[in-house]
Amino acid sequence: MASYALRRLGTVLVILAVMSLLVFLATHALPASTAAMILGQYSTPETLAALEHKLGLDLPLWLQYWNWLRAMLHGDMGQSLVMERPVAPMLWDAFGRSAILALCAMAIVATVGVAMGVVAGVWRGRWPDHAVSIFAYLGIAVPEFYWGLVLILVFCSTFHLLPSSGIGNLSDGVGSYVSYLILPVITLTLTLLAHVSRLTRSSMAEQLDSMYVKVARARGLPEHVVIVRHALPNAMVPTITVLAQDFGFLIGGIVAIETVFAYPGLGRLLIFALQRQDLPLMQAAILTLTAVFCLANLGADLLYGIANPRIRHGGAVE
Repeated sequence: MASYALRRLGTVLVILAVMSLLVFLATHALPASTAAMILGQYSTPETLAALEHKLGLDLPLWLQYWNWLRAMLHGDMGQSLVMERPVAPMLWDAFGRSAILALCAMAIVATVGVAMGVVAGVWRGRWPDHAVSIFAYLGIAVPEFYWGLVLILVFCSTFHLLPSSGIGNLSDGVGSYVSYLILPVITLTLTLLAHVSRLTRSSMAEQLDSMYVKVARARGLPEHVVIVRHALPNAMVPTITVLAQDFGFLIGGIVAIETVFAYPGLGRLLIFALQRQDLPLMQAAILTLTAVFCLANLGADLLYGIANPRIRHGGAVE
């Protein structure tokens, strides 16, 4: 297992190295240079050349990349061009807020989504199965931002029950803080609930039709024992893997939700950087999102390797 984990970790490090190079090259391909954006429209060729020399922008591109990467590895993410503040504290504050949304959504998805899938798999062809199928179809077919707008219209504009944007402050009480999280978390969970419940339902149905379950029933075991002790553990293998991957999706796919609800997380910070061409902030945010995706997939690979030894020994899974 250790060698398998090291191989997967090596792959993640290679992906991050390649992504860092792509992000650096893409941001340096923008029409305006960093020095020009700092000085603004009133810059002169002399002041522009002086600032480029100070920032090291007149160095060869490979040396600029090496200096930038070395600073990133030491935790120096640079200075925001727009806000004139260090990038790292802003980034980690925004990441923490996004992580709160993602963890809350993941807790709901891991419990409610799995429960819905198990019920639908056990009651195949009956009304619970049909209800879960309809919900899954709507959850996958309708974009997340649309659900967010509908929830704002119903709970904020019509009934005035919940705040429509921003983030709460714990100094105003836990209830006030949680009220700002409810709608973004619900919006985030809808699509993933549909995805996880559908996957769990298919996996559960497959396990219930397997030979070892039929043997367990033939031995006279109660149906709830057959479901909980025999079918469910095996049905959860692909679901656990997908849940680990979905956490990366929650952090990365949170951009639209944070924009709709004006939630000051990592996704909204990235949009801010893109709109204002704040290169240091943009680079750091994109690399952070990439790292989260890679680590989430690494976690999924490790969980799958634990659940299925053939994976970590290089065997194929049919």
